[in-house]
Amino acid sequence: MHVVGPVQGGERISSLDTVRGFALLGILLMNIVGFGLYGSYDNPTISGGATGINLWIWTAMHILAEGKMRCLFSMVFGAGVILLTSRAEGRGAGASTADVYYRRNLWLAAAGILHAFLLWQGEILYSYGICALVLYPFRHLAPKALLSIGAVLLVITAGCSVYMGADTAEIINKGKAALLAEKGGAKLTETQVEDKEKWEQLRKHTQPTPAEVEKKNKQWRGGFVDVLKVRAEGVWRWHSTAYYHYWNLDIFSMMFIGMGLFKLGVFSGTRSFRFYAIMAAVGYVLGLSINSYTAYMRVTNNFDLVVSAYTGVTYDIGRLSIALAHVGALMLLVKGGMLLWLMRPLAAIGQMALSNYLMHSVVCSTIFCGYGFGMFGRMERYQLYFVVAGLWLFQMIASPIWLRHFQFGPAEWAWRSLTYWKKQPMRREAPVEMPSAATA
Repeated sequence: MHVVGPVQGGERISSLDTVRGFALLGILLMNIVGFGLYGSYDNPTISGGATGINLWIWTAMHILAEGKMRCLFSMVFGAGVILLTSRAEGRGAGASTADVYYRRNLWLAAAGILHAFLLWQGEILYSYGICALVLYPFRHLAPKALLSIGAVLLVITAGCSVYMGADTAEIINKGKAALLAEKGGAKLTETQVEDKEKWEQLRKHTQPTPAEVEKKNKQWRGGFVDVLKVRAEGVWRWHSTAYYHYWNLDIFSMMFIGMGLFKLGVFSGTRSFRFYAIMAAVGYVLGLSINSYTAYMRVTNNFDLVVSAYTGVTYDIGRLSIALAHVGALMLLVKGGMLLWLMRPLAAIGQMALSNYLMHSVVCSTIFCGYGFGMFGRMERYQLYFVVAGLWLFQMIASPIWLRHFQFGPAEWAWRSLTYWKKQPMRREAPVEMPSAATA
């Protein structure tokens, strides 16, 4: 009888954990804006400041982090699909591999639903859980086939950005024309009324007035029920989109690419120093160039909706380039045994990524929502990063200490216990030192 169980400590690929930890901390660079400011995730003119240090912060995040860390995290998730299934099948698990795989991801999706409504409307667990359901039949494909599927999906999402740019321009032009006709005293046709309503909905979502922003701020600074209501608005809109919506194609594409790269040994640190150096150099040159240009276009056009939409055409090329460059740089450090004071904590954070991700939500919702300290909308963009620095520092210190005494993070323990329908051992028999990040 073959027993399928969670990965044990000695079986872990520390380089993969290091990349996962890096991506997780990087995701908070962007999520913190959603936690603390209304409508300003990618448009600083709405709230939080769009001049001076605040604009510089937005620019740096746009170039180096926005979408890149999510891209990296999605690729690592795809790598985990191959790691989980190949190890289970290698132990002779057979059909029970699918049982474990699907139960694992259905529990992840269920956790994501609770997480979204109770803590963080921008969470990703639900989307990962449902997107992963498609990946299982593709696990045995060759790396080239997996990378090709990811590339095709990237082309489709770029096409969607072209459509979105044209559609946005049409909504704006028709909506403003209807408003102008109404102000001139004309009776609007049924079509013009629809055009006006579409534009108004788009404007409220992307260009809210100061009064509308303050109204939302007060909702987020309200009691638990008030916050739950306003959070549910965003969650419902996100969760009710089509399974094949281009938002999910974004995730699918990066997961397929991650599966292919893992099979090529990229995440396990087995490629040559030259390979990773070229990956980092080419990725940074290409990504920095593209993302600097799109940042320039957005800033010089005062974050115009149409311009911003059209810059999405190169979005995936720019963010994938930077994400791969980050991987190359990290693998060079891991293989070279450099900066171990940083690599080891990153690996520990990555090993308990789910617990640390949920901790971000617990801490940030407490700081910013009204049932906590009610700081939503009260801080400038740059000030949000003091919260990020505090969380980073705590997790860099606490994660290695926790893993000296426990085999899993608390959320990982619950997830594994539910996945395998068996309570997993939590404590280690004796405290252990965390392995070097250079260990493959």
